[in-house]
Amino acid sequence: MNWSTIGQTVGLLVASNVFMTLAWYAHLRDLRESPWIVAVLLSWGIALFEYMLQVPANRIGYTVLTLPQLKILQEVITLIVFVPFVLMYMQQSLKWDYLWAALCMVGAVYFVFRS
Repeated sequence: MNWSTIGQTVGLLVASNVFMTLAWYAHLRDLRESPWIVAVLLSWGIALFEYMLQVPANRIGYTVLTLPQLKILQEVITLIVFVPFVLMYMQQSLKWDYLWAALCMVGAVYFVFRS
């Protein structure tokens, strides 16, 4: 496995997920009183930056990872970015069920990467 390529992929996917999480959820806190079309347009603007990172990440990653490996990696990164967002930005509390769900994702990583 080419760890440099995987590192590049992970870095781009982490950055992409920061934009994705903001695009999908920040409007729930910051634009609550705005018309939904304002939230849509702002979210699309943010999502453009997400795609500018996500597409290259997937293209780079697909040179050394299978598509299922790339997908599971993306989902794990999504949770790694999402949990701090929920706790710090949205100021919601952490629940034990989130830990159990994360452990299921660890299992998914194991099974998709074990061969």
